[in-house]
Amino acid sequence: MLTQTENISSAVAPPAKPVKPAFVLENVVLNYGRNEVLKGLNLKIARGEHVAVIGPSGSGKTTLFRLLSAFLMPTSGTVVSLGQDTRGLRGKRLRELRREIGVIYQTDNLIPSLRVVHNVLMGKLGHWWLGRALLSLFWPQQLEGARAALREVEIEEKLWAMPGELSGGQQQRVAIARLLVQKPSVVLADEPVSQLDLRLGREVIELLTRFARQRHSTLLVNLHTLDLLQGNFERVIALREGRVFYDGPPAGLSRQMLAELYGAEYRALHLDQLELEGAP
Repeated sequence: MLTQTENISSAVAPPAKPVKPAFVLENVVLNYGRNEVLKGLNLKIARGEHVAVIGPSGSGKTTLFRLLSAFLMPTSGTVVSLGQDTRGLRGKRLRELRREIGVIYQTDNLIPSLRVVHNVLMGKLGHWWLGRALLSLFWPQQLEGARAALREVEIEEKLWAMPGELSGGQQQRVAIARLLVQKPSVVLADEPVSQLDLRLGREVIELLTRFARQRHSTLLVNLHTLDLLQGNFERVIALREGRVFYDGPPAGLSRQMLAELYGAEYRALHLDQLELEGAP
């Protein structure tokens, strides 16, 4: 018979394993010529986190995303993406890392000369050998997978459409369908809704967060419209002049803080009208 102490100890769950970081940046500096864009960044982003990156124009947000996806290398410091120091990656190892990182931009997400089905299947390029990728341009491979991805973003009927026939919101849905077939462990969305109205932008952000939640993916969104912060992100990283200005929950933001962060852009972005949990 177990004693009371043994019963208690046997009922205690083992300690949870620490969550491995998706990204670690240590003293990262990046220069374009004489222009220092990022200035000693130190950040750690856990796998599975949903993070909004905000800040005024020229603060270094897009540059940060290009560093995380290993399209840029730091001038100094260390960027570790999915456990790998990006400076040491070449050839196959670099391609394997980029296959795990899905990227959406505000524009140029789709190839205008290819039908929607081909644009969706571009998400498979990192998984296919060259011959199959070329064949797919004539006879789409894994057609049902592309159709299912478009069904999930609610535009299955656009399978054979050309990108020019789609609205901006529909084009972003195709880009998300491409992520569905790519199955990345990290999604970096660089101002994906800056050219959409608030309603369509909210739909796209909700699709991205649903995608990341269902697949336990890490999500970072470079966000221009702060109305989309609440309810979608657990953490906000604000950059100003290449440095971290704020790193914490959305509720920690205040109007005074946003005014200092955005400076002259504060009024232009109508941030004084923003309904923000932490702002009086």
